[in-house]
Formats: sequence, C-alpha cells, structure tokens
Amino acid sequence: MNATPVFYIKHLPIYGDLILSPMAGFSDRPFRSICRELGSAISYTEFISTEAMSHHSAGTRRFFDFLPAERPVAFQFFDHDVDRLVEQIKRAVDEYQPDFVDINMGCSVHNVSQRGAGAGLLRTPAKIAAIFGRLSKELPVPVTGKMRLGWDDRSLNYLEVAHILEDNGAAAIAIHGRTREQAYRGTANWLPIAEVKAAVRLPVIGNGDVKCVADIERLKALTNCDAVMIGRAAVGNPWIFQRKDRSAVSFDQKAAMIRRHLAAMLDYYGPERGLVLFRKHVVKYIKGVPGQSEYHLRLVTCTTAEEFIALFSALEARAGEAAEPIEAAAWQPAECGVV
Repeated sequence: MNATPVFYIKHLPIYGDLILSPMAGFSDRPFRSICRELGSAISYTEFISTEAMSHHSAGTRRFFDFLPAERPVAFQFFDHDVDRLVEQIKRAVDEYQPDFVDINMGCSVHNVSQRGAGAGLLRTPAKIAAIFGRLSKELPVPVTGKMRLGWDDRSLNYLEVAHILEDNGAAAIAIHGRTREQAYRGTANWLPIAEVKAAVRLPVIGNGDVKCVADIERLKALTNCDAVMIGRAAVGNPWIFQRKDRSAVSFDQKAAMIRRHLAAMLDYYGPERGLVLFRKHVVKYIKGVPGQSEYHLRLVTCTTAEEFIALFSALEARAGEAAEPIEAAAWQPAECGVV
C-alpha cells in the first residue's frame, strides 16, 4: 500500500492503484477483507437493488455489512427508478455510513439491463444526469459511477456519459471496456478508457480483461488511468493486489489461504451456506495444482466442512509430492496473454 495517496475521490484519499471489482456473488465481506489486506485500495460491495430495499427485503441487509479495516468502503446500487434510487441510497448512507456510493451502469444481465437499470441506464443519458445531479447535492459522501462503453457497437456513448457524470457532480468514473451486448465475450477495448481519461478531469479507473500483472501495467500505460479494477482474475488469486501472478504464489501459500478463506466463510454464513458459497472460490485456488483434477468434483459436491477439509488435506499431500516448478508451469501459459 502506498504511503501517499495515489488519487482522491473528491476529498477521500485512495492509497493504491489496484481495486477489487464489485462482483455479484463474490465481493462479500470475507473475500473483500482478504483482498483489502493484500492491497486492494477500496472495498466495493456487491451491487444492491434499491427496489429490493424499498420492499424491506431482509436479504439486502447483508450487503451493508463491512469491517472497519475495509475502509474506504463503497456501496454500489442499481435501479431504473430515479426517485426510488435516490431515496433508498440516502437512507442507506444515513444508516450505514459508507465512504462513498457507486451507481452501477455496467451490469449486462438481461433482467437488470432490459428493465433500464445497470447498463440499461446507458440508453437514457438524461436519467443518468438526473441521478447524479440529485445524489451529488443530497448526499454527504461522494458519488461515483461504473459504466460500459455503450449498449452496443452502434451506440457507443461513453464520452457523452462521462461528460454527463462530470457535469453532474460525479467524483470518479470506472469503465469496463466492453458494451452491454458483449457482456464478457470478446476482448475488452481499452482505447476508449484512454479517451475518457483525456476528456475529463475526474479520476478514471480502468477495467476489463486484466488477467495478470503485465496486463495491469499495459492498461495503465495505454490509458493513463488512475487505477485498475480487477474482477475475475482476483478470484483464486487475491495476491494479484500485491502484483503477484498465480505462478509466483507457492502451493503452501494457496493452501493456507484456502483454509483461512473457508474458515471466514463458515464463520460469516454458517457451516452449510458458507461451504456451498466457498466452492466457487476453491476451484479457482486449486486450478493448475498437481492432482487437482482427481479432487475437483468431490471438493465441489461434499456437504460438510469436515469432509471438505479431509479431501483438501489429501490434495495437499498429493500436491506436495510434485515439484513446485510443475505448478508454476501449469499456471503460466493461460494466465497472461497479450490483450
């Protein structure tokens, strides 16, 4: 972590240039805390539906739970209704006191974007202006936005939206280099991120297809962005926030982290739900580990923590018989390609 701020979100100093992306189903308190400890400069929550909040859904309360050590913390929200979005965000900020809030303009999931929320907001720039104009005046904390390049290749309006955000009080912009139509297919286009950085005076955070340390440096060099947001590549490799590729992390380190992360999940969610939710993490942690194919299916289908630990202990013993260079070789080719 840097000793001096790398950039500011309004008045808020940010002491690093790598940030864990808000990811539904992944960016929960246990995983955020691990990534924050290893160098992620901000803890973004999973995206939160203000429509669900307005119905007093008990399931939304967990999204506001964070540890003091995670600060700065950002709550990310989505909705298509401006009044409801603003009112529910004001209530959440007053009750839970995040350091700033973020508006999701990037979710490509059909039942979100087709209803006009997430990336669907990119089709209604006037609504974006209304949201940010109100929030920047009515909130005591900064408001930022995470966006895509546009709805599709025929409606690339990232510069228009970036200027709208700047003109209506946004404190920073994060940009994923794909359209809504692309979802996560194809290759992220980083050049528009550079265009936005040159066009606005706000901090710009680049995102999309950052798979390894070399990608971090390429994205920064190409775009001059203030920070890099990392999503899928951090799952199974939270050490990327220390600028370490998977191949640079020993199996002993991975094994210790698996045990620690599992314990945190069991403690936070309870033994049954915690184990189920941890499965998607463990398959990424053990990818490329010698002998993992023999244990993969059993690890993701076992039903008790005791069974999981017994299976993982057997995998540890199996992997310990292989030389470390084998593991490194297994990771390297797929981990970092030229984008």
